[in-house]
Amino acid sequence: MASIGVIGAGSWGTALAYLLYQNGHDVTLWSIVEAEVELLTTKRENPDKLPGVKLPDSMVITSDLQEAVSGKDVLVLAVPSLFVRSTACKMKEYVGKGQIIVNVAKGIEDGTLHTLSQVIGSELPQAEIAVMSGPSHAEEVGQGIPTTIVVGARNRETAEYLQNIFMSNVFRVYTSPDVLGIELGGALKNVVALAAGIADGLGYGDNTKAALITRGITEIARLGMAMGGKLETFSGLSGIGDLIVTCASMHSRNRRAGILIGKGYSYEEAMKEVNMVVEGVYSAKAAIGLAEKYQVQIPIIEQVNEVLFHGKKADEAVKDLMLRDKKLENSDTSWE
Repeated sequence: MASIGVIGAGSWGTALAYLLYQNGHDVTLWSIVEAEVELLTTKRENPDKLPGVKLPDSMVITSDLQEAVSGKDVLVLAVPSLFVRSTACKMKEYVGKGQIIVNVAKGIEDGTLHTLSQVIGSELPQAEIAVMSGPSHAEEVGQGIPTTIVVGARNRETAEYLQNIFMSNVFRVYTSPDVLGIELGGALKNVVALAAGIADGLGYGDNTKAALITRGITEIARLGMAMGGKLETFSGLSGIGDLIVTCASMHSRNRRAGILIGKGYSYEEAMKEVNMVVEGVYSAKAAIGLAEKYQVQIPIIEQVNEVLFHGKKADEAVKDLMLRDKKLENSDTSWE
């Protein structure tokens, strides 16, 4: 049995806390929001974010960060990406040397263009940092629906230790040394999912969705490999796997926000309507910065940025994508 602190009581943090408790671990769930702590303590459920998942009475739920962090074997960092740095900074005085932190948020920090493990490492250099990603909606994990994810760490022992902690008969865990690739796949798929949602909002069909998924993973892999990620990662769980589920499911807040944007909402209006953090909006700008830095073409993500931040009409963005210069599907292929 491990002692685990889950930092962040949103839908994903709560679902993972429940999973880890079911696996027999000692779990403490933390939220910065006092009202959320009170709700979870009294109701043992968050009916808005994760309805139907009842937390056991013996699970500790707290707003005391020291209680959630100090002395734990593993810390699961499950706050939205834009709060990762500030939360890691608050944790600094309580995190011990070699303490394992597994980040489960997905995003790229705007401005620095750092992955979230890089952000955490800059604030908590004493920690051992890992990541976890894959096609895994919180709603389904909370219900015990079979799910498969990948854990990435820079050393095998850490990855296999986390694999043993999280793995169950409904939650299969693979391991990988490609931390960068896992993070980029998890972050950039949210931007493509916005595009898929926009296409749905415009009334387009399965052909369009399939095109966005297929060409979207090409863009993600192109940028990810230029940065040092591995092609196999982008064809795996944190690449094509996560992209498919995020583009296709109404559990996906990015797809839901995209649908509203396709219907004419601004991204601010869409985020307010979804009433959850839409990570793809924050990763979209950062992706453009990375593409410029590494001189990589990402036309779908570029058009998402035009729609989000520059007032371009969604149907015009689709038309511009369709009428781009003619190309080979794969630049590595050629005729004899």
